[in-house]
Amino acid sequence: MRAVRIHELTGPSALRVDTDVPDPTPGPSDIVIEVRAAGVNFPDVLQTYGKYQFKPTPPFSPGGEVSGVVSAVGARVTRFTVGERVAATALSGGFAEQLAVPEAAAVKLPETVSFEVGAATLLTYATTYHALVDRAALAKGETLLVLGAAGGVGIAAVELGRVLGARVIAAASSPEKLALTGGNGVDIVYDPVGGALAETALRGIAWQGRYLVVGFASGDIPKIPLNLVLLKGCQVVGVFWGAFAMREPARNREHAEQIFRWVADGSLNPHVDLVLPFDQAADALQRLERRQVKGKVVLVP
Repeated sequence: MRAVRIHELTGPSALRVDTDVPDPTPGPSDIVIEVRAAGVNFPDVLQTYGKYQFKPTPPFSPGGEVSGVVSAVGARVTRFTVGERVAATALSGGFAEQLAVPEAAAVKLPETVSFEVGAATLLTYATTYHALVDRAALAKGETLLVLGAAGGVGIAAVELGRVLGARVIAAASSPEKLALTGGNGVDIVYDPVGGALAETALRGIAWQGRYLVVGFASGDIPKIPLNLVLLKGCQVVGVFWGAFAMREPARNREHAEQIFRWVADGSLNPHVDLVLPFDQAADALQRLERRQVKGKVVLVP
């Protein structure tokens, strides 16, 4: 099969399409997906440098989310049959014509949802649903500040916050904009960016607010003054969706199924900024690295 692979950990420019990669075979609890689309995410960029928490040995294919059609199933698989439309997540391997994943990592894709949208939904929206519902316990009517609101997870946070009944402020980082909260501050900060604005956002949090640490797209891990946490009576909450998905697969699947119901009925509208072929994978990741993407980039075989 064809697959986009990294042979040297020097960044996206080292990606290339290999044409002789062995086809995957399913283990007893696995399904094989004929990939129709693969979402591009910031961890894929980090993997090409060997800087992500999960470090495969080159050569390997990045790619943590795909959509497609089931082409083979293992002997113990009960939830899927050959020919069904699915979306799935993986640690890597998605930038390929086929991908084997555990049955628990996949969810059925509604017929009304395109493969491109299906591949642009799970990681960002599932991360955000876990963050807002499980980690922040967002209540209807609370105020949610979303940093990096033009990125993939940022857009997901704006949309999900609205669906869950929050009052959403997108990327409000200046003190003047606190007037939007009546001077009370925000109940929840959703931060996938890190960097210099983290402390500013924390200073704008309300009494007993929750600061969600989602990621560090800026490349800068901020140092938080703990006296602010004390004075605000607030919580700084880590959001590690990948570990949650592995530890609680049944609950994660419930989240994914709900997300796709909302996508199917139009409550959520995942934004696909660009669809590119496999041979432009390097360009796709470089665009993400340079923050030139609004929403998601999707690769197609």
